[in-house]
Amino acid sequence: MEEPKYRIRALHTDRTVTVYQAYRPGIGLPAAREGRFPAVWKRDRMTWIKPSFLWMMYRSGWGAKEGQETVLAVEITREGFEWALRNACLSHYVRGFHPDRDAWKRELRRSPARVQWDPERDPRLDPLPYRSLQLGLTGEASRRYADEWTVSITDVTPLAHRVHALVRAGDTDGARALLPREEPYPEREGLLDRVRMDEDRPF
Repeated sequence: MEEPKYRIRALHTDRTVTVYQAYRPGIGLPAAREGRFPAVWKRDRMTWIKPSFLWMMYRSGWGAKEGQETVLAVEITREGFEWALRNACLSHYVRGFHPDRDAWKRELRRSPARVQWDPERDPRLDPLPYRSLQLGLTGEASRRYADEWTVSITDVTPLAHRVHALVRAGDTDGARALLPREEPYPEREGLLDRVRMDEDRPF
């Protein structure tokens, strides 16, 4: 069965969903040790969370890029995740999806979350024909993410390095076997109505 262009795939349970972020060790290590974001984590800034492990690897260069050396798996409540999605808007204007550019700008100003759909990645970090969700949180959403929705924080940098080593050795099957099991996220009615376009609409 062909993968839909716009669908959330994530490691999830009945109660939680896992997203990924990467930080400098000064933030990432204390967060993983304490299971919550430290006071130096700025709750008034936009933060982007990603349900795709491989997209996080693409973004962070397998945890090698400066300022992204510590890769975190952040388990958050599904209630919080879905609140953010229902209150999100697209991060940029799309003709035909929004009534006009001014309407999109008004929506952007009042939305505490925003969505980008970027090409999903394979273990070699090459783009795939379907999209991966990136969810940006700001204002109320950012604060609630850090202080209410977070259930656990795990340092998965060693996993990133092991998977990368297998890919570099040409063992993509071995690399795939280590990846988190990301399955289609169960969508309640209307969950993505504000941020998902028709399958045939370019993005």
